[in-house]
Amino acid sequence: MAKLKDKKNSNIGKKDVCDNGRNVVEKRETTGVNPTFTTIIATHKPNPFGKGYLKLYLLASVCFLNSTMQGFDSSLMGSINVLSNFTTYYNLPITGTTSTGIVFSIFQIGQMCGALFVWIADWQGRRRFIFIGTIGVILGTIVTATAKTLPTFIGGRFLLAFFATCACSASPLYLVEIAPPQYRGTLAGMYNTFYYFGSILATSAVYGAHKHLQHSGNLDWRLPLWLQMVCPGLVLLVILFYPESPRWLIAKDRHAEARDFLIKYHANGDPYHPLVALEMTEMMESLKNEPVTNWRNFFDLSVLYKTKARRYRTMLNMSFAWFGQFSGNNIISYYMPYMVANVGITSPDTKLLLNILYALVSYIFATAGARFHDVFGRRKMLMGATLGLIVALAATAGTAAAYVHSESRVASYASIAFIFVFGAVFAWAYTSMQPIYPTEVMSNDMRAKGMGTYKITGGAAGFINTFAAPTALAKIGYWFYIFFIFWDMFELAFMYFFFVETKGRTLEEMDAIFEAKNPRKASTAVKNGKFRRVIEVSGTEAREATEAAV
Repeated sequence: MAKLKDKKNSNIGKKDVCDNGRNVVEKRETTGVNPTFTTIIATHKPNPFGKGYLKLYLLASVCFLNSTMQGFDSSLMGSINVLSNFTTYYNLPITGTTSTGIVFSIFQIGQMCGALFVWIADWQGRRRFIFIGTIGVILGTIVTATAKTLPTFIGGRFLLAFFATCACSASPLYLVEIAPPQYRGTLAGMYNTFYYFGSILATSAVYGAHKHLQHSGNLDWRLPLWLQMVCPGLVLLVILFYPESPRWLIAKDRHAEARDFLIKYHANGDPYHPLVALEMTEMMESLKNEPVTNWRNFFDLSVLYKTKARRYRTMLNMSFAWFGQFSGNNIISYYMPYMVANVGITSPDTKLLLNILYALVSYIFATAGARFHDVFGRRKMLMGATLGLIVALAATAGTAAAYVHSESRVASYASIAFIFVFGAVFAWAYTSMQPIYPTEVMSNDMRAKGMGTYKITGGAAGFINTFAAPTALAKIGYWFYIFFIFWDMFELAFMYFFFVETKGRTLEEMDAIFEAKNPRKASTAVKNGKFRRVIEVSGTEAREATEAAV
């Protein structure tokens, strides 16, 4: 109970009086998809730079380092494959072939296998599963960096991918569940932007090692392989000291700990903040009706499809997983050197510098995009970006064709520029939402298994891309881009008719959205709400309260 300042007490008796004798100090209307939540934010918005929020940002920033693993791998392999020391050591062809595709795509195979074990995050908790994953990544890195034969190298990459999937599946689960609703898109969305941070580290490491160590045996490509363990190693050191997800705590009947988390990190230490009561009520009700995985139902997948609403959720989860890997982005991240070679760039140093610049530009746009998802909404951002991808791919294909037929240097430079435009557009809307949107649309009891489904689906899409891309680029060149233009057109139409909006809603409120006849329409419906702030007086103390009605 907080004492009100004299200025606030001076309002007593000067405003309307409720039927129960309490004094009304303000009446207002709100507009939003969630009037109750909107009312709380309008009247009691927590300070985003308060002590609790700053601590929450610190927790999240360490988790972001897990996202570097996949970005590091994709750019690392694309970069070291340019180096003659690497291709000669393992007897790999200079041009992309099936053997090159296996070296690259084994990561997707490991990812799909690792996804089968994501349910452990419900059993042991998000933190422990992240811990297990980071230990495995370090072991996989050691095997890969010391491999003397190609089969051993491929095996090490499988281990690395398997355990990276464990850590990279639990991290978005953790972030989505600890983030306050009003900043979930920004805070959790920032996670995947560190994909590009890992990419920058990898390409810079390969470039520097190649410049200074290319005559020192195989250090120019082995040293960057060793660096894969740095970021997960930092997470490994601290993750077990983190608080658990409040939703997982409630699922395990540890309600007091969950409430303490919300008070500390969502309300800056205010135990009476209405946001705490709202979130606790919704989480307890949701998890009471739909408890998370326990040892009896680890392999019960019916939770993903047993009702119409759940099938709709799973459909969105799997479709966005596929779109996130099959929009043309994967061939660029893995095969940038091949693509620029198709338009006349042959110098290894130039290819590596372009890789670094591409990652840097993408990182900047992805970071900005993470914030805009909480401003414009997920659905508008994704549809707008998909239209941008179509335009960028069409321009890339057209300028690449012009170079092939005329060898025009202007066409070559233009094609490279549009590759960068594609990367910027994709990063702005897709990158931050790739692991977040598929997690948001799942209910509490579906979320861990849904993340496994997301990883398997994304791994399958990525495997097809990375396995087929080197051969396709070598055989048909710019025509490979044409295919993705038509595919992205299909994605745009699919998003328009089926994708729901998750901005401005608590995770539990999405339950009602998916039970609606048309979830997409229900998610974008705007409601008007009314609220009034009242003063309750008890002895010498007064406390402000907010009453809301839809």
